[in-house]
Amino acid sequence: MKQIILAISGASGSVYGVRLLKALKASKVAVHLIISPTAAINLRLETGMNADDLARLADHTYPAHDLSAPISSGSFPIDGMVVAPCSTKTLAAIANGYSDNLITRAADVALKEKRTLILVPRETPLNQIHLENMLTLARAGAILLPASPGFYHSPKTIEDLVDHIVGKIMDALHIEHNLYKRWDGLTRTSTKSKRK
Repeated sequence: MKQIILAISGASGSVYGVRLLKALKASKVAVHLIISPTAAINLRLETGMNADDLARLADHTYPAHDLSAPISSGSFPIDGMVVAPCSTKTLAAIANGYSDNLITRAADVALKEKRTLILVPRETPLNQIHLENMLTLARAGAILLPASPGFYHSPKTIEDLVDHIVGKIMDALHIEHNLYKRWDGLTRTSTKSKRK
């Protein structure tokens, strides 16, 4: 069974973390969940859920301040880590090796152990500092996967847009899913349009 750390930080877009948690559980993945204090506030504001609701879905849950948790060590076997959404504060801390909480420490461990680390920034517009931090992280081996859904799959609902990003995260984790319709080529799309 794959072991994935899912961290939800304080950026807007907690729905991405919620949906990813559900998708991972449906795929029989063991989830180690960390929710920052600000994320817990946004979770209630944006979804009506609270941290306990999510904790019930995860296999293991850790307080963000618990630097003694098993996942803070490189000796603990983890297949990957996702921060969704990833605030620019968390992004900056990870980019600069500032491990002041369990989210940033676990991310630091993922980088040093050459494990998959996926960061889902949800911020716009981006300033030079954000971009430089992203470039630093990309060079260090992290996958930057902004919450920028595509529209080629003809989304009809907000859930469709969220599922597109969650599906891209699952792709990066090499976990099979059926969350969105994959692109099947412009020629086929054009042919279908002409037939209508």
